Amino acid sequence: ETAPEVLALFDEASGDVAVGDLEAAVEKYRRCTEQDAAFFDGWHALGMALMKCGRVKEAIGAGLMATTLRPNDLLAWTALSQMFVKDGNIAEAEAAKANARILSLGGRIAK
Repeated sequence: ETAPEVLALFDEASGDVAVGDLEAAVEKYRRCTEQDAAFFDGWHALGMALMKCGRVKEAIGAGLMATTLRPNDLLAWTALSQMFVKDGNIAEAEAAKANARILSLGGRIAK
């Protein structure tokens, strides 16, 4: 169960994204994950915001945390694939995309 203050901070960060203040969003999403290391939405959103800021290596770290927390999440694998593409790591991008494809067809990555 995610604490209400973490959820409130997450909502603030999402508001920052909506108005285009990605750096503020990154800082708040990072605080969410520091306060709750198991907060999937925080890791996923942090990864996406970092990628939009051009901080691809950091984005991949957050994306890997998201897929570790929810190995059967289609969006997490799709986002991770995009991050690897931006980093020029095509082999990893293809592997992540393959996992997304398995999930999109109703399969599972982890039991």
